[in-house]
Amino acid sequence: MTTTTDYLSVPGATLYYEMRGNGPTLLISQSGEGDAGRSVDLVKQLADAYTVITYDRRGLSRSTLDDPGSGVTLTEHADDVHRLLTAVTDEPAAMLGCSLGAAIGLHLALRHTGQLSTLIAHEPVAPRLLPAQDRTRHEAELAEIQQLYRKEGLAPTLKAVAGVLGIDPANPDAEPGLTPQPMTSGRIANFGFFIENDFTALINDTLPVNELAHTPTRIIPAAGRTTPRIVFDHRCAQELATLLGAEVTEFPGGHNGNTTHPRAYAAQLHRTLQAAKVGWRSGSSTLTRLTRGSAE
Repeated sequence: MTTTTDYLSVPGATLYYEMRGNGPTLLISQSGEGDAGRSVDLVKQLADAYTVITYDRRGLSRSTLDDPGSGVTLTEHADDVHRLLTAVTDEPAAMLGCSLGAAIGLHLALRHTGQLSTLIAHEPVAPRLLPAQDRTRHEAELAEIQQLYRKEGLAPTLKAVAGVLGIDPANPDAEPGLTPQPMTSGRIANFGFFIENDFTALINDTLPVNELAHTPTRIIPAAGRTTPRIVFDHRCAQELATLLGAEVTEFPGGHNGNTTHPRAYAAQLHRTLQAAKVGWRSGSSTLTRLTRGSAE
């Protein structure tokens, strides 16, 4: 299936994005160093049922900043997604936000009411969702990781990030046949931008969490099945669920289940969007294939 690529000028940056598939619009906002290609295996599973949009966040890969030293904010990220969706569709879209992408989605749901029909917020890295004492502690933790990166480099920093998010590199759990994601120079640069700039955006975030219960967007808190319940990201998902009076929807894998378990994750994503009454083709062969994928 053909992938369409394009660029979009937005205030302060130029965004690169990709579109693939047919059907209702589904935007995927990845976290970490993830650019438009990070969810490639998941997109392959979804493209028969949705028009899937992935993009490079501003500052990553091909999405360049007009002023490379300007930094980023979560509201800028949310406005970027708003402008991207406005450029490609005039209908409410569904969004899968993973980690930082989920925090971006929460801002989008509040800043641009009605643009999202459904937001699946998978383990939002959003300290503002936590009680004040825990929020302060995790904001300090992010600042400490930034300092670690500046003093000792990427390798120990990635180990620290994995610990915070409940990822166990010594026990990888993934579906077979995934597209290789080598640690290229571009990916290393993206990690550096993420740690230096997006961490700061999270520390300085002002998300008005109490307003989330009143947005018309259907927000679905989600978490990985294997993510420890006590870690920061799972607790954020649980706090979001409590705020919304909802349950946390479990997805296959852990924090990065969308990349480690793309077939099973796609099946659960499709079921979740179906239940949320997002535009979907019920009874189709696509539904059968996606649902079957959860058992593979």
